[in-house]
Amino acid sequence: MNTTCPSAGNSPAFIDWMALVQGRIEAALARFLPPQEAIPGRLHQAMRYSCLNGGKRIRPLLAFAAGELTGASAEKLEVVSCAVEMIHAYSLVHDDLPCMDNDVLRRGRPTCHVEFGEATALLVGDSLQALAFELLAREKLGEPSVQIEMLRLLTHASGSLGMAGGQAIDLDAVGRELELPELELMHALKTGALIRAAVMLGALCGTPLSGEERNALDRFAKRAGLLFQVVDDILDCTASTATLGKTAGKDSAADKPTYVGLMGLEQARSFADELRKQALDALGVFGDRAHRLVEISDFITHRKF
Repeated sequence: MNTTCPSAGNSPAFIDWMALVQGRIEAALARFLPPQEAIPGRLHQAMRYSCLNGGKRIRPLLAFAAGELTGASAEKLEVVSCAVEMIHAYSLVHDDLPCMDNDVLRRGRPTCHVEFGEATALLVGDSLQALAFELLAREKLGEPSVQIEMLRLLTHASGSLGMAGGQAIDLDAVGRELELPELELMHALKTGALIRAAVMLGALCGTPLSGEERNALDRFAKRAGLLFQVVDDILDCTASTATLGKTAGKDSAADKPTYVGLMGLEQARSFADELRKQALDALGVFGDRAHRLVEISDFITHRKF
C-alpha cells in the first residue's frame, strides 16, 4: 500500500498524528531490526533493546512533517525515519559508555552497556550505524541520484563534520567555558546535524522542492536543531530524572558547557523563544503546507521531557 501523507485540510489533531507516526516507526523498526533469535542473538537483542520501546521520535516526526510538503508516501518516510533513528540510537548507546558520558539511565531503563556489557554496547552502535545505511541503499526510495543524495546527507550528518565531530568538541570542552559561537557550533554538529538530515531526507521522499523552498526548509531545520538542544539544556536543570527518563543535572555535574550555564536560565528560555520564531519565519514560503512543522516546533519548545 502506497499511503501519501495527509494534507492540512484532512489531517488529524497533532497529538493523534504524533501518536500515529510514533506507532508506525515503532512497528517499522521492529520489522527492519534483525530478530533477536538470529545469531548472534545477544547482539540482536541488545540492538532491539536500544531502539524499541522508548523515545520521543522527534526526528521521524520531523521527517514525516517535511514529507507532507512534498507529498511523500508514508512507506518511504518510514525507511528514512528508521535510518535516522538507528543513527540516533547508536549515538546514545555510545554516548552513555563509561569512556564518554558514563550514564546508567536512558529512557527510564538501564543503559545498553549496563544491561548487556560494554563490549556488546560498542558492537550495538557499530551495527546500528551499518544497518541505517544498508536501509537507505536497499529500499526503493526514488531515482538512484536521489538515494545517493540521501546517503550523502546521512553520512555527512553522522561523521566528523556532523554528530561525531560535535561529540568530540563536547568531550574536549569539559571544564572549559565556551563562547556562544563555539557552543552553537558544537550543538549544530552534535544534535542539529541529525535533525537537519531528518528534515531534508523526509522532503527528498516526495516531489522535488524548488531551490528557494529547499533553502527555506534547511534554514528551518538548522534553527529547529538548535532549539531542541537549548530546550534540552533547560530541562536538564529544571526537570526530574523520573520525568526525563535520564539522569537530570548530568551536564552540570560533569562540568559541561550548556546554554543555561552560559546564559542563565531566563536568558536561555528567551533564546529558545527567539529560535522558535526564526524557525517559523523560515517556513513562511510554504504557507499552510508547513502546519505540521509549525506544530512540532511548538512541541519542541514547550515539551517537558
